[in-house]
Amino acid sequence: MSFMSPFPGMDLSKMDPGTLTLLGAAGCVMLTMHFTVQLVSQHLFYWKNPKEQKAILIIVLMAPLYAISSFVGLLDIQGSKTFFTFLDAVKECYEALVIAKFMALMYSYLNISISKNIVPDEIKGRVLHHSFPVSLFLQKGVREGEERKNGREAGQQPAALPAGSGAWCPTQYLLWSAAARSIWKGMPRNVRLEHKTLKLLKYWTWQFVIVRPVCSILIIALQLLGLYPSWVSWTFSIILNFSVSMALYALVLFYHLFAKELAPHKPLAKFLCIKGIVFFSFWQGFALDVLTQAGVIKSHHFWLDVEHIQEAIQNVLVILEMVVFSVIQQYAYHVAPYSGADRAKFEKKNE
Repeated sequence: MSFMSPFPGMDLSKMDPGTLTLLGAAGCVMLTMHFTVQLVSQHLFYWKNPKEQKAILIIVLMAPLYAISSFVGLLDIQGSKTFFTFLDAVKECYEALVIAKFMALMYSYLNISISKNIVPDEIKGRVLHHSFPVSLFLQKGVREGEERKNGREAGQQPAALPAGSGAWCPTQYLLWSAAARSIWKGMPRNVRLEHKTLKLLKYWTWQFVIVRPVCSILIIALQLLGLYPSWVSWTFSIILNFSVSMALYALVLFYHLFAKELAPHKPLAKFLCIKGIVFFSFWQGFALDVLTQAGVIKSHHFWLDVEHIQEAIQNVLVILEMVVFSVIQQYAYHVAPYSGADRAKFEKKNE
């Protein structure tokens, strides 16, 4: 019994798993391209707000870029580690740009301009609450600062001093304590919304745009020089983990702060598209790396008989996931707000 093949003249039952995987992946890439090109062409046809729609185009092109890059990696699965690092760097550097553009899109929806110092009066003065787990560190820092301050005023020696400080020195402790308090004073748990606060959130997102390419260049250079031991790899993973988490945290803060004003623009769906792609690419790759180091994932796998099974699994999963996200983007970044369909629907509803 032979399987019905969507490709004339091909008998899928006689194909090896690797070829079947490539055919399936190619089909998924074509689907991702189809949905994305459809959405992009709609926005280009109804080009009404260049500032917003440029950001939208950059965001929606993320899915096909990830799919194509992963498919190239799947085709050349025997490539060097530096080759896979380069492919990952292309995807993740674009990811950093997308996160920054998403924040710029939200600012545009709210008519906020950091460069022109424009913040609408109706949103000034709102309280920004730091979420878990950042709030724990802020609470701890404030509490310890107060305890040290009270102990110093009572003439008591602090319980713990900075490493290498030796015997207690009042001048040294005062300088260290003042520096610590100034750091926590600049990072209160609850802050009032102002231009400075919005500028800080923008910096938190844009730092990933800088950190990601710099780390990618350093990683590729160290690999080419043969100076890339496992501890260096883990160090870069931690740095990138912290950087992307900070950028996403800034987006979450911004969303919770302006959820009501952003509601007509479907911000949650837009944000989940980006966060989902970031989550499934970054953390998925991180988890696969851990499983490989632990020996759970091994080469010469029963499914894909290749040496680089970790990269193969990652690429296949990303290709499949991009089809899903390209479909979700059809809803999240629909052209209706620019084509006039939303206005017509609203007027019809109020008739």
